[in-house]
Amino acid sequence: MTTWLRFEHQGVAGFGTLEGELITAYEGDLFASPTPTGKRLAQGDVNITLPCNPSKFLALWNNDHTQAAKQGLAIPPEPLYFIKAASSYCAHGQTIEVPSSYDGRVVYEGELGLVIGQVCKNLSVEDAARAIFGVTCVNDVTAIDLLNKDASFAQWTRAKSQDTFGVFGPVIATGLDFSTLRVRTLVNGRERQNFACSGMIFSPAQIVSALSHDMTLMPGDLIACGTSLGVLPMKPGMVIEVAIDGVGVLRNTFGAVKSQGEPTGTGT
Repeated sequence: MTTWLRFEHQGVAGFGTLEGELITAYEGDLFASPTPTGKRLAQGDVNITLPCNPSKFLALWNNDHTQAAKQGLAIPPEPLYFIKAASSYCAHGQTIEVPSSYDGRVVYEGELGLVIGQVCKNLSVEDAARAIFGVTCVNDVTAIDLLNKDASFAQWTRAKSQDTFGVFGPVIATGLDFSTLRVRTLVNGRERQNFACSGMIFSPAQIVSALSHDMTLMPGDLIACGTSLGVLPMKPGMVIEVAIDGVGVLRNTFGAVKSQGEPTGTGT
């Protein structure tokens, strides 16, 4: 297994592999045989940024057998998904902002994220499995009361794409067996979600294959595989952690409204 991350060090962006607390810096393209620079940095001396910069952040709904059974949902014949805007991206350690245009409930959703490693178009399930570069932790934050606010139009984009609602990181782990992974979500240290990725309705390879027949997936694109039971509203000041053994812990605080003109995301 290899763990990749992106970072800023003394104002300069970089990327590399993480072993313990030590980062080995690389150069080139993360998804096209990068080479080590010979430089090593302590993790504590850098600022961790988004582990990749997706051209698309896609996310599944109703992809967990336990959740579907609990809610009385039919098993879908194909993946059901939506898209989160690039302006919603939020890195590990950043504040999840309270929306300025909405005062309803905002919920966390811990999920497994798939990072695409090559151009994907009309792939078979077998080829799709090889196209997955690695996995990361995702918090698919949702303004839940917006989804069905208008009975004539389900507002998935607005509910899912508020600034800082596309939370993922802090690293990309490669070489893991997806079927053995569990996603845990903790709120102020208290476990609220704990579910097995083996309970997915569609496997990672099936998801990538199906989506590649709808649209071309690019290296660095991100797909969130869907959540399970335990989704609850957040209150300002709460610390939300999404933990996946072998991948790490994505930690963010649900906080205050951003000031006018303040940038969102990392921009890196």
